[in-house]
Amino acid sequence: MTDLLSVHDLHAGYGRAEVLTGLNLRLAPGSVVTVIGPNGAGKSTLLNALMGVLPSQGQVLFDGNTLQGVTLEERVHGGLALVPEKRELFSTMSVEDNLVLGGWRQLRAGNKAWRDELERVYTLFPRLKERREQLSGTLSGGERQMLAVGRALMGKPKLLMLDEPSLGLAPLVVREIFRIIDTLRGAGVSILLIEQNARAALEVADYGYVLETGAIVLEGPADQLQHDPRVIETYLGAQKKTD
Repeated sequence: MTDLLSVHDLHAGYGRAEVLTGLNLRLAPGSVVTVIGPNGAGKSTLLNALMGVLPSQGQVLFDGNTLQGVTLEERVHGGLALVPEKRELFSTMSVEDNLVLGGWRQLRAGNKAWRDELERVYTLFPRLKERREQLSGTLSGGERQMLAVGRALMGKPKLLMLDEPSLGLAPLVVREIFRIIDTLRGAGVSILLIEQNARAALEVADYGYVLETGAIVLEGPADQLQHDPRVIETYLGAQKKTD
């Protein structure tokens, strides 16, 4: 099967500070791939480089086409969607208006199918339907995360990239967020998941990468990484002790 995303020898950073130092990564269609690692490892830098927010060097193929020289807007049109760590919602707009903005490409093209996408999002996130007229700035942290994911899904992306979706959320809400990720996988949505919560990420993913200081130090099927002594000691040890 042809990879949906193929990254080879990726270098990226901020100014003269190189963060990613030759990263390699692959993602098959319909799969969930997670990248785990400590703060400062380069996880968010990876997503920003893939979206074209940061300049980068190396080979990145998405859906069989190179992303070299492709603008941010063109990448979005091509099916890339990023839910950033800060969610970046329009706080003075209603929940539904935020979602409608997510489907602006279909709206602009006069495609009425955006209404079907809206109903799919409401089916996936019933709480958003209940609060569709509420200002997004008044939502709880978990609801804002749901809205950010829902807005991204409105564009019918080929690849949904999630940057720390569980950050700052209560444990009960975190479980709900990962349940939704599992539901999306069951619906065939391809997901690149960046997470510090290694246990939850590996439980929902098909394949995992461990990123440290800008390079992949370990990779493999997610269920195997959960039992790898190096992963247990560094990322799962504290959680294991509380089980």
